[in-house]
Amino acid sequence: MKVVILCGGLGSRLAEETKKIPKPMVKIGGKPILVHIIKIYQKYGFNEFILASGYKSKVIEKYFNKKKNINVVNTGLNTLTGKRLYKLKNFFKKDENFMLTYGDGLSSQNLTKLLKFHEKNKKIATVTAVRPPVRFGELKITNNNVTSFREKLQSRGSWINGGFFVFNYRIFNYINDKNSMLEVEPINKLVKNKELNAFKHQGFWQCMDTLRD
Repeated sequence: MKVVILCGGLGSRLAEETKKIPKPMVKIGGKPILVHIIKIYQKYGFNEFILASGYKSKVIEKYFNKKKNINVVNTGLNTLTGKRLYKLKNFFKKDENFMLTYGDGLSSQNLTKLLKFHEKNKKIATVTAVRPPVRFGELKITNNNVTSFREKLQSRGSWINGGFFVFNYRIFNYINDKNSMLEVEPINKLVKNKELNAFKHQGFWQCMDTLRD
């Protein structure tokens, strides 16, 4: 099964690193974020990758130029996520399922379970839903007394888009050559048509928007 990784953004909130390289190539433990993401998928047997690059695409192309199972496609500098995916349409066959995620997020998601969930429910799209990390410790206070002190856990409230999608080819009925955000009009149309399922993930998840992340 093919895996699309969106890695073409400017990464402006991580400007300390992205002046010279695209954000997905920022190193963690000596290896680019992209390599860590690829290894997550490889752990579950997914070995065919399409990297939708844009900003400083040459850096990504040079790094992966000898990898036969990794195809780097320059989808444009100012292209939004919906159009980036649309530009990859010819890589897929009718009714084919494929994975898609962002080039700046890591997770302990069980991708085998995610795929089985998607196939069982037969929707166009499945998104991994995660609880956002709390940046600061959480206090519970009653009559000025601290009754609970919980240090930097995960939010127990709302769920957010954690990436690690599964799409069916029918997603291309919802996007076109218009420079659109996948997460806005196309996804909202899927919601309206009841074609988007959420696979809840309670484990590790972390996106890297800033140097602190």
